[in-house]
Amino acid sequence: MNAANRIPLKTPEELALMRESGRLLASVFAFLDGEIRAGMSTMDINTLVEDYIVNTLHARPASKGQYDYPFVLNTSPNQVVCHGMPSDTQKLASGDIINLDITLEKNGFIADSSKMYLIGQVSPLAQRLVNKTYEAMWQGIRQVRPGATLGDIGHAIEQYARQNGYSVVREYCGHGIGREMHENPQVLHFGVPGKGVVLQEGMTFTIEPMINQGKAKTKTKRDGWTVVTADKKLSAQWEHTIAVTADGYEILTLREEENDKLTV
Repeated sequence: MNAANRIPLKTPEELALMRESGRLLASVFAFLDGEIRAGMSTMDINTLVEDYIVNTLHARPASKGQYDYPFVLNTSPNQVVCHGMPSDTQKLASGDIINLDITLEKNGFIADSSKMYLIGQVSPLAQRLVNKTYEAMWQGIRQVRPGATLGDIGHAIEQYARQNGYSVVREYCGHGIGREMHENPQVLHFGVPGKGVVLQEGMTFTIEPMINQGKAKTKTKRDGWTVVTADKKLSAQWEHTIAVTADGYEILTLREEENDKLTV
């Protein structure tokens, strides 16, 4: 434990368990790649994910019941920034973009990841936002190494987003993760290089920037969960669970199609 900041440092044995949770979570997205399509409801997605995690992977959907949240994932389409709630009446249509944010616990350790899905024919502007948000996440990930700071991560993300004409949501951030879904530290997606918590081997946390097409301001809907852009413009998000290693980082939730990103 990092006494100054109360940040749990994972042992090699604990990291091995987190790696397995991350591998299983990556397989959930691989499964969904063949299922997501226009016409299905976001509740259909919730049902598919719960069945796959519980009955195929024999794991626990960690979001269900967390802070009394009743579903196994967040479904956040178009102008929804985060925490979108599945619904029988909300159906995917061609042109939509949607973030699916899923957590999974196995053997006492939790992994957290999200991915954007593009439904049918998506506009070039929506496609660009999704692509640039993905790269913004990677800009942050590539800062991770012992001795770097959380400010380095946030600065890299915000600088990239601004250079591409976008804004970074400031009210919601990444977080430490392990035995609990939310541990220290908080991982802001903006910051000052060299400032903030100094990274150490064994830290595990998420990097999950929310990038808006318009202004950064958000508002929460009456359900108390769903966060949307105040100007009703599009928002996108990607997320991975990261471990700080002796010489850099490991992405515990890496998906197979992303292996080439590690060589960039």
